[in-house]
Amino acid sequence: METLSYETIIDAPLQKVWDILWSPETYSVWTQYFGAGSSIMKSDWEVGGKTYFLNDKGDGMVSTIDSLDEPNQIVFKHLGMIENGVEDTQSKEVMEWNGCFEKYFLTDYEGKTKLHAEVQVEKQWRDHMNTGFTKGLIVVKSLAEGVNLTSV
Repeated sequence: METLSYETIIDAPLQKVWDILWSPETYSVWTQYFGAGSSIMKSDWEVGGKTYFLNDKGDGMVSTIDSLDEPNQIVFKHLGMIENGVEDTQSKEVMEWNGCFEKYFLTDYEGKTKLHAEVQVEKQWRDHMNTGFTKGLIVVKSLAEGVNLTSV
């Protein structure tokens, strides 16, 4: 397991960046680079509750919020997979990465927002995550700053 980090400075207030990250209307826009149809997040927004990162078929990851301090930080702890409506948190495959974290930190940076993201991944997912976060955070920045993107 390795930890990948990403950071960008966004000329917008913390709350605006937070809202772009997590509102259903914009979440699906910036997460499109993680894979086709991987753009739905459902959460009860409770520490220790359930959060689902799903594709358009309802398959994806089962997670929980480990720590939450809106609009400053959120830490997701990934617990398993959901496929065909069935949650798997105990299989051998899932147990190899169960408990890995995905973290987002937003801090004031001279009137702008510094967005720092970290994700723990198995080596075979490194390129996938690098593409998703690199392109996705460009979209978050452009949405927050009101800049039109022609291509990422």
